Amino acid sequence: MTALSINLNKIALIRNSRDTEYPSVTEHAHLCVSAGADGITVHPRPDQRHIRADDCYALADALSVEFNIEGNPFAAPMKSDRNGVSDYPGFIEIVRRTRPAQCTLVPDSNSQLTSDHGFDLIRSSAELAPIIDELHKLGCRVSLFMDPVEEQIALARKVGADRIELYTGPYAKAHEQGDHAASLQSFADACAYASSIGLGVNAGHDLNLHNLRDFRNALPDLLEVSIGHAFTVDAISMGIKDCIAAYKKCLTSDV
Repeated sequence: MTALSINLNKIALIRNSRDTEYPSVTEHAHLCVSAGADGITVHPRPDQRHIRADDCYALADALSVEFNIEGNPFAAPMKSDRNGVSDYPGFIEIVRRTRPAQCTLVPDSNSQLTSDHGFDLIRSSAELAPIIDELHKLGCRVSLFMDPVEEQIALARKVGADRIELYTGPYAKAHEQGDHAASLQSFADACAYASSIGLGVNAGHDLNLHNLRDFRNALPDLLEVSIGHAFTVDAISMGIKDCIAAYKKCLTSDV
């Protein structure tokens, strides 16, 4: 069965639009878990525009399901310019303090609105290797955010990753345009190749109730998806319980 991890970034974004602690990120995590979510994902960025370092610490203490923290492993400490918001301690320091079950490394810069490409490991393997080694010593499973390119996936295995997370933005765009067969096949081939060399496969970005079932059916070895933006939008109209049930049905049903 493919696990469903709910990304809470957009809940934090709503909270941060006001000088308040409402809605509570930890309370929404508990609501999602009670409704059947298999895990919780957060992506703290240096500007702390949504998930903040303090949220990560609170979730690490509160969760009974798998916690996945994702982000740029090279993100350095940053001073906060907002009252009441603590300084960003650096991504790896957050992971050291929380020791999540899974740490997903993503090559996003501080200026990016959202993640939009996987690692180029031809360039970054040497820098990533000692970081992956430290994360393993902290007890974290390490996943690398990757495009569906076999050459790059092979390097992910060599550099010591346990899993990859396939960046599914191109598939989601092709699906929306109604011509996704070729894109879907590229992801299916990448998943099969990763599995054949001993890598687990996760996926995420722009997956939703319209495209998730097709994707899961084409990737039988898919271990986990993380969904945040679409889930938050759907939960507004459907409610959290029914929304999670709908997403889990996409992951368990072939029709």
